[in-house]
Amino acid sequence: MEVASSLADDWLRLNRAWWDERAPVHAASGFYDVPGFLAGRDSLRAFEPAEVGDVRGKRLLHLMCHIGLDSLSWARRGAVITGLDFSQPALDTAVSLAGRAGIGSARFVAAEVSDASRALAAETFDIVYTGTGVSQWIPDIDSWARTVAALVAPGGFFYIADYHPFPDSFDIVDGEVRRLRHGYLDHGPWVEQAAGSYTGPAQTSASAFIKWNHHIGSVVNALATAGLRIEFLHEYGFTDAPFHGLERGEDGLWRIPADQFQIPLMFSLRAAKDT
Repeated sequence: MEVASSLADDWLRLNRAWWDERAPVHAASGFYDVPGFLAGRDSLRAFEPAEVGDVRGKRLLHLMCHIGLDSLSWARRGAVITGLDFSQPALDTAVSLAGRAGIGSARFVAAEVSDASRALAAETFDIVYTGTGVSQWIPDIDSWARTVAALVAPGGFFYIADYHPFPDSFDIVDGEVRRLRHGYLDHGPWVEQAAGSYTGPAQTSASAFIKWNHHIGSVVNALATAGLRIEFLHEYGFTDAPFHGLERGEDGLWRIPADQFQIPLMFSLRAAKDT
């Protein structure tokens, strides 16, 4: 439901509590498959390395890195990694996983994205990266884009691969669209209640969180206005998440059955900062 202004103002405390409690839940879940990662599995989506390119020796900042699996996957590919997240329990997990994986070069910093430049002492990076499931947690897309642009070094670029905002406009129950939750162009914020986690049932106490919607046009315009040059925008009809009603292909990705209307499920975007 739409959020009263007093509750919306408390978004940081509510959202941090939600994520703090779920960091150990996620690290123990089959969804994240930590044992598989420690055995050598790459947590990145298959299209990401091809779109980002060779990261060997590049300074890569991962914003909203959560428990660090994607960060450490880039480190295994040769990047010099800094992961940033507002949840200290998530970062504690990331540091532990780095040690268990034998990745000594990774650095993890606790800060909310809007405070990233201060927390990183105005350092800039060859690549600023943001992975899946993040855009809905950003209150102000224009402020976020300015922060992102400030973190990209001249000649570097920003890259995001995330779930497409369009499907989130609908309530989907057991694979069936029941109703429109909100308009695709509506921004929010909205309050949601969710015990457990998207990784499966779990005993949790922090259940309220605040979300926003940023349609693709708003993301593109915010980054362009912040001074980045859009190199490409891709919309994909697949996802790495096993949502109800989707079918898993031989490549491990999930898609809408071919006899149904096709909608975008993921997107990726790369935006450069010219020298």
